[in-house]
Amino acid sequence: MKSLKVLVVDDELAIRQIVASNLQRAGFDVVQAQNGEEALERLGAGDIQVAICDIRLPDIDGIEIVRRAMASGLDTNFIMMTAFGSMDTAIEAIQAGASDYMVKPVRKEEVLYRLEKIQDMRGLRAENRVLRKLVRSLGAAPFTFSSPEMRQVERLVFKVAPTDSTVLVTGESGTGKGVIARQIHYQSPRANAPFVQVNCGALPENLIESELFGHLKGAFTGADKVRKGLFLEAENGTLFLDEIGELPLALQVKLLHAIEEKTIRAVGSEQARQVDVRIVAATNRDLAKMVAEGKFREDLYFRLSVFHVHAPPLRQRQADLRGLVRFLVKRGSDRNRDGGEVTVDPEAEAMLLAYDWPGNIREMENVIDRALILADDGCITSADLTAQITKGVSPSAFSPLTLDSGESLREQVRRYEHAVIEKAIADADGDRRLAAQKLGLGLSSLYRKLEEFEGPRS
Repeated sequence: MKSLKVLVVDDELAIRQIVASNLQRAGFDVVQAQNGEEALERLGAGDIQVAICDIRLPDIDGIEIVRRAMASGLDTNFIMMTAFGSMDTAIEAIQAGASDYMVKPVRKEEVLYRLEKIQDMRGLRAENRVLRKLVRSLGAAPFTFSSPEMRQVERLVFKVAPTDSTVLVTGESGTGKGVIARQIHYQSPRANAPFVQVNCGALPENLIESELFGHLKGAFTGADKVRKGLFLEAENGTLFLDEIGELPLALQVKLLHAIEEKTIRAVGSEQARQVDVRIVAATNRDLAKMVAEGKFREDLYFRLSVFHVHAPPLRQRQADLRGLVRFLVKRGSDRNRDGGEVTVDPEAEAMLLAYDWPGNIREMENVIDRALILADDGCITSADLTAQITKGVSPSAFSPLTLDSGESLREQVRRYEHAVIEKAIADADGDRRLAAQKLGLGLSSLYRKLEEFEGPRS
């Protein structure tokens, strides 16, 4: 675990120096303050994790320092020192927000023991946050992709995850760029540290710097508390910068500096602070074109795209469509219904597979969730689908499925399968090898299925 940064506050020079020296020898990063004003100024930088503070100081007493620090939103644990051993004083300190107290003269072993407890507590708190996010992200079993395009994405994620390389994930809206970023994080050595996501396009331009790097109290109008910023929230973990193409040029310079120098400076602070964060960025825009147009910095583009992963759109992943539909139906029905399996009738499934999905997986999720709400008797039909899905499908392609011909389900599914194969061949301009690849079939399997329906080729 990374060593704590500790502030020692005491007006007696000898005591302050002895405590600081013992802590430095134990490997802690230590700074000192001789009175309350100096302590508050040093705490205002927002980088002190533990303050060992005397209660009796010549200007501002230690309990008031704790109160002000808590009111400012500082993430600092306080261990109070008192020469009086008064239980009332100790209780008042704890009520103000202190974590612990010690009676002077303090022993080296006692200080180190209490710091170790706080370090463990802070570590557990961070780990609990990570576990909560992990449980939410793994609420359902992951989907297994069949398409060669997504198999390649999985291979790239597997290769880059163990490294500290920055990664640029590109792709249309709704293709799962955020899921790819999380996979990179959870397959990396940083998996037990935070994964912090920010949508760069959703932040007001005048607040982006504060959101990323933090600010001091009073740094600007409305800054009534210290804010640590997303870089520090992601310390030792991964910061996912979604919609990076929306980041203003002025902030691109500061982001580049933070990535290259591994340091940040909070708004209103004169002190730079080291950070250990892995950057994954994503965009649905053409950054190379933006660079050529002067809308995105070339140096930042090269820094972000050290390793590039492209998320292909659904229309290029025909082999995944049927599996994705069934996966989303099962996941949605498990969440929203009282047990009971929900199915999709052949005609509705055919329409879902024939649609181009301009909104990709996000659109498919929305369509499936809506259909699950409307479905009767545990079966999704074409009547439960949106107009966008049904209006773009040629009736002739699926009319055999709607006829009351007395055919068995097996025969109707065979007709549907043939219609899907014919459509894939047409979409591939007659290239049966390409059609087979898109459908996740071997070429010989595709020919065999055609022969089953049409008879042997002459």
